[in-house]
Amino acid sequence: MASASGIPAANHARRRKQLMRLAGEDAIVIVPAAIERIRSRDTFYPYRQDSDMWYLTGFPEPESVLVLVPGRKHGETLLFCRERDAEREGWDGPRFGPEGAVEAFGLDDAYPITDLDDILPGLLEGRSRVYYHFGRDQEFDLKLIGWLNRVRAMVRQGAQPPHEFLELGHLLDELRLFKDAAEIKLMQRAADITVLAHEAAMHAARPGIREYELQAEIERVFRMHDAVPAYGSIVGAGANGCVLHYHANNAAARDGDLVLIDAGAEYRSYAADITRTFPVNGRFTEAQRALHDLVLAAQAAALAQARPGVAYEAGHLAAVETLTDGLLRLGLLRGKLGKNIADGSYKRFYRHKTGHWLGLDVHDVGEYRIDGQSRLLEPGMVFTIEPGLYIAPDDATVDAKWRGIGIRIEDDVLVTKDGHRVLTDRLARSADEIEHFMGSCRRAA
Repeated sequence: MASASGIPAANHARRRKQLMRLAGEDAIVIVPAAIERIRSRDTFYPYRQDSDMWYLTGFPEPESVLVLVPGRKHGETLLFCRERDAEREGWDGPRFGPEGAVEAFGLDDAYPITDLDDILPGLLEGRSRVYYHFGRDQEFDLKLIGWLNRVRAMVRQGAQPPHEFLELGHLLDELRLFKDAAEIKLMQRAADITVLAHEAAMHAARPGIREYELQAEIERVFRMHDAVPAYGSIVGAGANGCVLHYHANNAAARDGDLVLIDAGAEYRSYAADITRTFPVNGRFTEAQRALHDLVLAAQAAALAQARPGVAYEAGHLAAVETLTDGLLRLGLLRGKLGKNIADGSYKRFYRHKTGHWLGLDVHDVGEYRIDGQSRLLEPGMVFTIEPGLYIAPDDATVDAKWRGIGIRIEDDVLVTKDGHRVLTDRLARSADEIEHFMGSCRRAA
């Protein structure tokens, strides 16, 4: 049976067991929920559960703490959460309460969050290691230190306080890096919704449209399919596409402009992340097409490295070599290929890496390097491939036809046992495919 997270409750239980095995029987793991954040005065931002809490439980409520106590005879998996409260539930919606949480989420036991101060010191006593994310929530950090000090104060009475404090991410991030079948299903759904949203934006595009109108089309489709934005949607027309984290989204797209849209849906807390760059009038200019074709070739070169046993950074290196060679052929760089790569000359036009892990967070957890070396790709990893080129509008060192062109092409890629699968493959990618899709939209209208 799947919980509200879309993940079977048995999967959450298995993840908790895996984490406790890694932590060891003399450890304790503490995972607080995300805190509610005030937007202004008495209004709050939409609540989004902490990704680690979601991964381990699927529990959606704030003011809760998961505690894992491996080997504890009276129950290893404990949750502290809000009690039922008819008055507050009339304002904010239903709560599970401790009794409902145990039944719905397969926990060993649950207690009112108000009991945490009394119970947690006793759970810490006798444990040698504490796994916790220090530094994320300063208020909770201070509470934890207070609970530890209470145990230390009883050493003369025979209490045994923990003596080692370890970053939880060292264990949990590695588990989250490898997606199971249920997670991949949700990520595919997020990808499919995102494809529909980008198609809606291409369908709506026309000279004179405002960036926020295209953003509205994208996010309308997200909400139509029970998803939300996984991050702030980037919609940059013309030279705005050269700003990597552009967020104003208020300019008008002029005839002849490219529009760069970097937007992804979050479905059941799993993210998609797609970027496409298309001409607002449906037709690339010669210069736009030349750069778009180059970025697409760089993406193809990176994608060819997406298979088990290949170093993660091999994709980035392949993209850099392809982009640099193309920039030399187009006259945007000069000199030898090797020297331009070695001295970083290409970074004038390509300032970022070629991708990142993807999952519960759009820039998901997981080490990129192990013992100083780029880690090898393995089945179950999901990451983006997103090369780009950005020619500043005021760059007087290049021909005017190139200036103000920003292009990025981004897709979501799952590593499989025999290669890879592009989760976002349905969306038009090449210049020809984009022109054909936009032309068919106009003919249908």
